[in-house]
This record gives sequence, structure tokens and C-alpha cells, in this order.
Amino acid sequence: MLEYGYPVLFALGLWWFSTGLVLYLDNLPGRTFGWTMLGGAAVLAFAVFALVVSSTSTSLSATYIAFTSGVIVWGVLEMSYFTGLLTGPRKAPCPPGCPAWKRFGLAILTSLYHEFAVLSAVAFLVVISWGEPNQVGTWTFVVLWLMRWSAKLNLFLGVPNLNDWLPEHLAYLKSYMPKRSMNLLFPISVTVPTLVVVLMVSRALSPGASEFEVVSLILVASLLALGILEHWFLVLPLPDEALWAWALPSRDADGKPGGEPSRQPGQGETRSDGPKRAMAATRKVLRPQTTSPSPGRCVGKARSGAPIAELP
Repeated sequence: MLEYGYPVLFALGLWWFSTGLVLYLDNLPGRTFGWTMLGGAAVLAFAVFALVVSSTSTSLSATYIAFTSGVIVWGVLEMSYFTGLLTGPRKAPCPPGCPAWKRFGLAILTSLYHEFAVLSAVAFLVVISWGEPNQVGTWTFVVLWLMRWSAKLNLFLGVPNLNDWLPEHLAYLKSYMPKRSMNLLFPISVTVPTLVVVLMVSRALSPGASEFEVVSLILVASLLALGILEHWFLVLPLPDEALWAWALPSRDADGKPGGEPSRQPGQGETRSDGPKRAMAATRKVLRPQTTSPSPGRCVGKARSGAPIAELP
């Protein structure tokens, strides 16, 4: 049983720790992101080297090294996205009332550069491991990539559970994710990979499977099963945030990071602050409204009620 149980536990532990580490680093102050990515680049280079070397061997240690390397390469790329250093040309919320096809195009623009980087990484890993006996590192990366894309599509189409894991600088992404009870893609997103997991496990349990086949198939199948679990987190009322409570920032009663409640009007004022605030409010009422409207709002109206000027 250890022959099958240890790869499962290893995949589970690596998934839990690597996810928490990325969440922790991406929720640190922005001034740390440069150092985070500098360290990430060094780790990425080492992981790619380890993946290349391990791909030439089917030993037990090489199998685990290749699997770990694939997870690390993916984790560094995800970290580059959530730090905001490699996203896309659009960094603004989705306009209200946007049709689905346009919202999809704008959503792609929010992560276009990152998607190109991931596709390049997939091609690179396939090339450097082509023809080698150990493809576990490449399989691992491809599984993570496909399941992430599936999760993104489900978020775009709408799911009931939208967690607050996004850092503040990426909060605008929530405007592209409608909240719905279910979407038509979700059953396919969990059924197809579940069938793949069953086939992989069946092959690993077959009498003629070698040690390398058993460990490699169980590792990748376990990771795929965890990806399916993440999909279920999107629709079931499960407290998945408790798994990474140690990595997420504390939030106040308003849901804002930092643990400090927002100050109510008049709270924490000195004796001289009250009259000053009253005078400022009076000036604001008497002052003509000259602030710029938001894009798409009319500047003013003629007597007939028609817009005088429309902003682009």
C-alpha cells in the first residue's frame, strides 16, 4: 500500500504547501514583489535544470524530482501573475452591462502576457523532454495548465463561490466573474478529468506496471484529482480558505486586509476636527459640480434632457 499511498501524500503535501506559499508571497506589500520575483527566477532556473536532468532517468528519485520541478515551474509563473508583474495590457474592471462576448475578450486582455508566457513554457518543456523516458515534469505542468484554464472558464461563466484570495492590486478581476448557481461547462470540467484519473489509476494498479509507471501515474493522477477538488470548491459550500489560513492576510469586519476597521464619521476626531469637517462639507455643497464623470457618462443635459456631450 505504501507504493501507492506515498505518492498520494507527496502530491497532496506539495500542492498544499506550494499553493499556500504563492498566496502568502502575493499578499505581501508591493515593495516585496521585486525580491519575490528575483528569488523566484533563481528557483525557476534550478527547477528547469532539475527537470532536464531528471527526464533522462526513470529512477524513483528522478520521478519525484521531475514532479516537484514541474510544480515549481508552474508556481513561479503563477506568482508572476498574482504579483501583477506579468498580467496583460488591460488593468481595469469590466464595464457594467458588458455583453458576454465582449467581457470574454476584455478578460483575456487582463492576462494576455501571462497566457503567452505559459504557452511558451509548455512548448519549452515539451521540447527539452522530447524523447526522454521520464515525462513526469512535463505532464505535471500540462495538467496544472489545463485545470487552471478550466477553472478560469468556469469563473468567467459564473459559479456560486468566489473567494477573496485575489490581492488588492488585482481586485478588478472580480468584475469579470459573475456569481451564478451553476454553468453548463462545470459538469464537463469535472467529469472528463475524473475519467482520466480512473484510467490512470487503473493503469497504475495493473499487474504489469513497473515501479516508475506506478509512481509517475499516481503522482500525476493525484494532482489531477486535486484540480478536480478545486473545481468542486467553486460550487460547494466548503470552507476551503481554512486550508490556507496561515497564508492569507487577516481581514477586518468590512473584508479589507489589514485587520483595522474603517473609521466611522466623527470617530477618532479631536475637539477641533468637528467644526473643520462641517465647514468642509458646507463648501462642498456650495461649490459647483466640476468633477469629471466616469467614462461613458454624459457631461450635462440640455433643456430637452438630451446629452450635451458624451465621453468616449
